Amino acid sequence: MTGPGNGRNPTMVDVARHAGVSLKTVSRVVNHEPHVSAALRQRVQASISALGFRRNEAASRLARGATMLTLGLIMENISNEFYSRLAKAVEAAAAYHEALVVFGSYEERPERERMLVESMYARGVDELIIVPSPADHSWLAEHPGLRTVFVDRVPAGLERADVVALDDARGGRMATEHLLARGHRRIALISDDDGLSSVHDRARGYRAALAAAGVPVDESLVVRGVFDPWRVSGEVTRLLDLPAPPTAFFATNNRAAIGILQALRERPERPAYVGFDDFALAEVFSPGVTVVRYDVARLARSAVDLLLDRSDAGRRVKVPVELVARGSGEVPPP
Repeated sequence: MTGPGNGRNPTMVDVARHAGVSLKTVSRVVNHEPHVSAALRQRVQASISALGFRRNEAASRLARGATMLTLGLIMENISNEFYSRLAKAVEAAAAYHEALVVFGSYEERPERERMLVESMYARGVDELIIVPSPADHSWLAEHPGLRTVFVDRVPAGLERADVVALDDARGGRMATEHLLARGHRRIALISDDDGLSSVHDRARGYRAALAAAGVPVDESLVVRGVFDPWRVSGEVTRLLDLPAPPTAFFATNNRAAIGILQALRERPERPAYVGFDDFALAEVFSPGVTVVRYDVARLARSAVDLLLDRSDAGRRVKVPVELVARGSGEVPPP
């Protein structure tokens, strides 16, 4: 896509000139107003795509006499590196639209999540990006003026929700196939709450990879519902003390990968392991931590763009993942 050619962002004037229509026509198309023929609407949309035009929602609000656009971001726990990176990326994506961002962290307590949503809404923040808890979210229907986009997980209890998620099932399968290709057959799964769609799909990818390789899932090697690294460390120690211990681990999030590292500090074994989510020190360890990673900035941009697009709800955006081999996932079985 090409812009106006002088380094600035394309404007509606550029779109009107490119499409050969009036500025008013472009404004009506951008604002989803009636009284524009299908042919003209199609021509304007083609010029929007060609130029890479993106509506400045904040400027639009100011032109209508509204206040500066403020977006809300509600996350599980901002102390987790994934959420702090997401917050930074959302803030950068919102700044492109000259919008502000306010943050809230519900610390794995669904009742606090609801309190944050309702508190922000009561204060005029009616556009929210939410990383949802496993709890039912049907109560959001009580706030028809609230616009929401969910990130990383599909919310329970909502039939039509805009969601930006990772290709979690592919990531889980990719990680497990990587370990299988190194000769591992006893691969443990260390996972969070599988009531979360992301965790469920990563585990589904793990199971699909084992099934495709003709390796039955040993449920004694599947650990669910562990959140903190110290709990993961205890579970890893327990598994390694089994008569037939796993030779490899797949960790469904960065906290689980850190828990594996903690457990292995005091162990003579050197099992292989792959984590889901990159983290800052993954390359510092020896061997480095092999991970499934993704573009957090793309995740954030997609969420902000979806939030500011006035189309009907129920859309899904899937962000691709990749496997980065750094050494831990390449350790062969003993």
